[in-house]
Amino acid sequence: MPVLEKIVIADFRNIQLQEIDFSPNINCISGNNGEGKTNLLDAIYYMSMTKSAFASSDKFNFRHGTEEFSLAGTYRMTNGLSSRFALKMNAKGEKKVKRDEKFYQKVSEHVGVLPVVMVSPADVSMVSESGDERRRFVNAVLSQMDREYMSAMQQYNRLLQQRNRMLKDFSMNRTLLEVIDMRMAALADPIYKARKKFVEDLKPIVSEYYRLVSGGSEEVDITYETELDKAPLDQILAASYDRDRALRYTSSGLQRDDFSFTMNGWPLRRHGSQGQQKSFLVSLKFAQYEMKGVPVRLEIGPKDIEKNQCVLVRRDSGEKVFVSLDNIEETIANVGRMGREGMQATDVEILQIMLREE
Repeated sequence: MPVLEKIVIADFRNIQLQEIDFSPNINCISGNNGEGKTNLLDAIYYMSMTKSAFASSDKFNFRHGTEEFSLAGTYRMTNGLSSRFALKMNAKGEKKVKRDEKFYQKVSEHVGVLPVVMVSPADVSMVSESGDERRRFVNAVLSQMDREYMSAMQQYNRLLQQRNRMLKDFSMNRTLLEVIDMRMAALADPIYKARKKFVEDLKPIVSEYYRLVSGGSEEVDITYETELDKAPLDQILAASYDRDRALRYTSSGLQRDDFSFTMNGWPLRRHGSQGQQKSFLVSLKFAQYEMKGVPVRLEIGPKDIEKNQCVLVRRDSGEKVFVSLDNIEETIANVGRMGREGMQATDVEILQIMLREE
């Protein structure tokens, strides 16, 4: 996974100009209230996702009195080489991103190149509020992992906006609306399948991390709730036509999907304590981090140490490999290159060390 080595921030939120070099290990950021600690983290997030983790509009990201902000970061990539990324945004809405002095043709091409996971107190909204935050989380993760998913979502949202505009027009052309419905349905199917698979892959990882964090006292689960389980989107939209005309917006579709978080079969939002909710969210973010690459667990026990070996277990396939501790780095790299289908990252993150009892 790419590692941030240096960032330069200019006129982003309350940061006028700041240049920071990072340690390749753990970095701790300290300071008084209002000095820009959160804004620094948001700038790092912006470098990866080309948008803020907190502000819904870029107009809130300009330092007061300015009409442009810029970010630049130097990253050590998975091949060991360094790359420099730069981003510039102005008040006219023009956003440009380049890598090693070469501009991307589309800003969206950059998303997923620098995977990032943001953990903040605001994450509690994923549990306590409507499905918007949960959909935003899933879309952000899948967009970093799957370019086709991101492209399909962008096209779907554009068609949804067009459909909503038509529904507000009393002289609407029904035939044209049906054409839009068919195009939305074609895009909805791969999005639906990607979300369904994502939740299936995510659930066991979140459950395992929650068990480690909480001591295994509760069982947590995630359920994907969608109308597309019942019928294709074009049929759903046709059935809701009269209601949509009355409401003057699209009341069915992927934008109504939700992801239910439960604990022991009960809604986490209502039956989980604040501590349990936070433990679940931490587990969710650990799982998000793990899904960036090929997830590998390293197991080592007393007898392994005597034999100068350890066991690498691939979570996606369950495959176990006995590895000499002398060759562990080379083996990890080889396992990483095997890559899970659809993953962009080729590196392996060892996220936990579990002592095996023998």
